[in-house]
Amino acid sequence: MSVIDEVKQRTDIVEVIGQYTSLAKAGRTFRGLCPFHSEKHPSFFVYPDQQSWHCFGACNTGGDVFSFIMKKEGFDFGEALRLLAERAGIALVSRFEPEAKGKEKERLYQVNQAAAEYFHHFLNSPAGEKARSYLAGRGLTLETVTTFQLGFSPNSWEALKQHLIDAGYSEDEMIAAGLLVAAEDNKTHDRFRNRLMFPIFDSRGRVTGFGARVLDESLPKYVNSPQTPVFDKSGSLYGINLAHKAIPQQDTAIIVEGYMDVIVAHQHGFPNVVAPMGTAITEKHVSTLKRLTKNMVLALDADAAGEEAMLRCASYENTIGAEVKVIILPEGKDPDDVIREDAQAWPNLLERALPVIDYTFDIVTSRLDLSLARDKSLAAERLLPVIAQMKDTVRQAHYLQKLARLLRVSEARLEVTLNRLMPGRRAGEAGRETAASALRPLLSSPVEEYCLALLLQHPELKARCRDLPPEYFENSENREVFLAYQQAEDVKLIREELDAAVREHFDSILGKSLLSNQMEQRYSGCVARLQEKFLRNLEIKRAEVRALEAEAGGTAAELAKLEEQGIEISLQLGELFARKGHRKPGAG
Repeated sequence: MSVIDEVKQRTDIVEVIGQYTSLAKAGRTFRGLCPFHSEKHPSFFVYPDQQSWHCFGACNTGGDVFSFIMKKEGFDFGEALRLLAERAGIALVSRFEPEAKGKEKERLYQVNQAAAEYFHHFLNSPAGEKARSYLAGRGLTLETVTTFQLGFSPNSWEALKQHLIDAGYSEDEMIAAGLLVAAEDNKTHDRFRNRLMFPIFDSRGRVTGFGARVLDESLPKYVNSPQTPVFDKSGSLYGINLAHKAIPQQDTAIIVEGYMDVIVAHQHGFPNVVAPMGTAITEKHVSTLKRLTKNMVLALDADAAGEEAMLRCASYENTIGAEVKVIILPEGKDPDDVIREDAQAWPNLLERALPVIDYTFDIVTSRLDLSLARDKSLAAERLLPVIAQMKDTVRQAHYLQKLARLLRVSEARLEVTLNRLMPGRRAGEAGRETAASALRPLLSSPVEEYCLALLLQHPELKARCRDLPPEYFENSENREVFLAYQQAEDVKLIREELDAAVREHFDSILGKSLLSNQMEQRYSGCVARLQEKFLRNLEIKRAEVRALEAEAGGTAAELAKLEEQGIEISLQLGELFARKGHRKPGAG
């Protein structure tokens, strides 16, 4: 038995979900108000026999206990596994990494927390007066300063070091955490001196590192902790510890540029705002946020937002499977300025946010004279690669038409160039698919594993997986492998991207012995079987819920919606059986 199945076996999904929403028994199921959206009539169901849940309301999605925690807490799979394992009394550290390494990481979190408390305390000392004045001048309240645990590092080479030594931490631990710098003479000194301190928290509220700002004109203005075993600058989001619950509640994540932008937004009642460590937004940031929402809005300064839009907009949208938008800020204003001057202006700007690709078109064409042949060519040269990256063929056609109208050239001519660009896309990008949030119960499935083995062992099938939804993989381990496969450019790179708990399972799938003929037919058969199983399970659940609604006197609208869902499922099953050459069992 895998550790994932062991955690599932020792976890009561009703008890876990019951901590987030009140559940009442309804036949063989439990029902309650959906914890992911507002509703008056309960449309959220938990199935103890299958250890799964499903919302038949606005979410129209479901999953297992792991997917619930991932969606509710904003965790990745590994974090959800560790949380549930801890609740179940199952130790994971010794299984997946040397015990010493696990303890080392825990010590780094602890020493960072101790440093954060020291800096926060020092902010209230006489030496912190300048920092306090700066924060007051930016309009921050004492409550906000405490919430974000802002601090001040003394103008000393060894004050923090001595404090942490007295607290029981070693210099090696402080170096590993990035708090000390080792000089050439083997002496060490504090990294952060005479700076306003911004502790960086992960989504679980652990201090992973620090950002630090000078209070004079010296350079660099900002410095961050170096890369450490617990701090990854390219993947960290400032404010995520406070925003990870607000983002799914508001179904929108707003990305700003600076620490103060985040802090001021939260203070004024906009808690769904986060910031990267610098202006560059990475796939890691997007992957973190897409577990919380598909709606992402950029609110960077004009130059940064423009650069992001041109270089990465289609990539962002492909990753989250939805349209990304850009807030157009007033000239020379940061989000911090806008909100402090007029808090109501912020939601107004958000309402007028532009789709990022429309914004890309605007900033590219605004710098050109489209009456000139040369500038028309430049516009096509810059915008066609953006269109070529799009997976959604309807949106791709829309923007190709838009470009043709702007340039006043035939769409067919642009399409010739576009088609030349399409094969040049990286194999990994061509094979990626949106990671769906609907995950399924933990059930062993040889068909799932066989399907994965075909994909992993036969690269020529990569393009075929674009239409295979992740929710067809009901086993959590198989689903994690498939999601990693979709995003990887090379099978050899997948293993390192997987949580340690899944690697043994990945190795067993990769090592399966397969026949080497008719791979495409075998793969098609696997996909059809997975789809049939998925639809049948959904059909059964929907029928159970409709029966309960009818028995409880559900409204006509609620019953009609469930009936509509049932008809849609039946149609999909009918199409599936038609493709397989026989009718759905029970059909008249």
